[in-house]
Amino acid sequence: MNINIKATGIELTDAITEYVYKKIGAVEKLIPKGAAIQVEVGKTTNHHKHGSIFKGEVRITGDGMNMYAVKEAEDLYSAIDMVEGEVRRELLHVKGKNFKMLRDGQKTIKNMMKGFPWMGKKKL
Repeated sequence: MNINIKATGIELTDAITEYVYKKIGAVEKLIPKGAAIQVEVGKTTNHHKHGSIFKGEVRITGDGMNMYAVKEAEDLYSAIDMVEGEVRRELLHVKGKNFKMLRDGQKTIKNMMKGFPWMGKKKL
């Protein structure tokens, strides 16, 4: 899996990098093999009234997939957790949608085959 991590407004430490790899690696089985993942973490601004606001942003592209999720929180690690949950929900939704389309197609073909006179009828 190809993960690119970018930090905006903060220093990218080894702890942050490990945490991002751990969280995004948890949804790796739902992501197609050829997809590229770009993760951006950082501060949105430095001048909020009630402390810093951090954001986590994930973009998954390639292999027929284009997905984007962004979340903001008062803590960097909770922003990463929230964006990981959003990505997981969206990937499960897409996976379920694809399986439903496959099942519907199979059902259509089966019904077409039942309509042919030489298929599915017993000979007397």
